[in-house]
Parts: sequence; C-alpha cells; structure tokens
Amino acid sequence: MDRSDYASLIYSRLNAEKESLKQQFDASRGGIGYFYIDDILPEAEAFAIYNNFPKPEEMVLKKSLREDKYVAAQMDKYSPVLEEIIYAFQDERIVKLVGEICGIKNPLPDDNLYAGGISAMGKGQFLNPHLDNSHDKDRQLWRVLNLLYYVTPDWEEAYGGNLELWPKGMDNLQITIHSKFNRLAVMATHNNSLHSVSPVTFDGFRCCVSNYYFSEEPLLATDSFHVTSFRGRPENKLTDLVLRADAWLRMGIRKIFKKGIKENPHVYKKPKD
Repeated sequence: MDRSDYASLIYSRLNAEKESLKQQFDASRGGIGYFYIDDILPEAEAFAIYNNFPKPEEMVLKKSLREDKYVAAQMDKYSPVLEEIIYAFQDERIVKLVGEICGIKNPLPDDNLYAGGISAMGKGQFLNPHLDNSHDKDRQLWRVLNLLYYVTPDWEEAYGGNLELWPKGMDNLQITIHSKFNRLAVMATHNNSLHSVSPVTFDGFRCCVSNYYFSEEPLLATDSFHVTSFRGRPENKLTDLVLRADAWLRMGIRKIFKKGIKENPHVYKKPKD
C-alpha cells in the first residue's frame, strides 16, 4: 500500500466518527484538547507497519534527564512502509478533516518531519512532562496538533509508555491515554499543553508513528514562543528543578540566536535538500 491507500482508509474511519470525535475534542478544549480513535486501519495493515519497524539499535537514542527513547526521521533508511504511513497522515484529506474535528482553520502538515517520524521506547525508558517547541524548524509557523499512532500489538496499559496529559498542572492528576495497538491519539499543542510518556515497565518496545501539524496562527491568543521545556515528574523534585533551569537557559540562548546555536538534527533530509 502507498500513502494514498493508507490515507483513504484513515479518512474513512475518521469521517465515520467525525461528530463523536469533535465532541471528544470540544469537551477537553478548556484544558488540553484531545481525541483518540481505535482501529484506525485494518488490523493486517497495522501489523505490517509494526513488523517493518527498525530495531532500536538502528534508530537514534535520545537519553538524558529529559527523555530516554529511540527516534528516527531519516525515513529513507528504513522500510518504505514507514514513510508511506507517516505521510498518509499528511494527505490533504486527512489534514483538513482533523482540522475540522479540532476546529482549526487551515492546519499545515510538516514535510520535514521536524521532531516527527517514528519512535520506540523499551523497558525503563520515558519522556518527562514537557511543552513541545512552539514553532516549526524555521520558526515561521505555530505548532498546533500532535498526532500519535501506536502500533505495538497487545500493548497493555499496565506496561507503561502511555501518553499523559496534565491540563491542570503537575499538582493535579494527569489524564492517561493508553498507547493501545492501532490507536490514533491527537492532542492540541499550545503554551499549556504539558504532556509526558509514562515509564515503560515491560520487557518490550512501544512503537509509535508521529506527525505534527502547524498553522500561521497559534491556538491560544496568549501563546508565545518557547523551546521544548521539560519538567520532572511530581515525585522527582530535584529533577524538576534541574530541568526548569535547563529550559530557562535554553530560552535565554534562543533570545540571542533565533534558530538556536546549531540545527536540530531531527528532520528528514531528503536528497533534493
């Protein structure tokens, strides 16, 4: 299957549930707007995507106090299946429909896969609470939506690796969205979109296909530019202090160097580039 074939299946599934998904997003809009939908593809196609994921050692390990996970955006190194499913979510039909569900005018996909692509997280790995970078790689567009498609069969919620939303801050209980096989989760990204991935406790890998949508306008009138800003989990007070200082320092650098000191390597550098 190519990206158009995948997109047709995804469109059909989303469109069939459009009104209920819109209600789900609208009900959560006051905090961090989100929706999720199961069985976004036929099961056989979802299995094929998972079976074509690279081994973790073939991906890039990002390991620090902020996060511990494997990622990849240089998609021509891997099975063509993965590139096709990633760009299926950038099909004009899908982008427009998701925008309608979330009440966002003219969302734009990201051909560069800036911080998108694929990821895998194994036992002990995590992604601490954070705000995503507010803009695209050229700091021209606002990041407005995060699309996460989970493809690990039989992944139970108790295994960890689940999406966590903190709409009321870290002094309150988070919302957990199970990273269930063949589930698509979509969340809004703005100055209050604090989210994380719970530590993996199972001896296996939670695999995910991710995309971001951007816009010429921010989601909230109060949104302002910020770098990816991490926090420690509520039980990790010292880590929280260190990561807040880290974010403050990196923000200071970006006030001087608009696009940072060095280019973020997590983009898809195609031959034409």
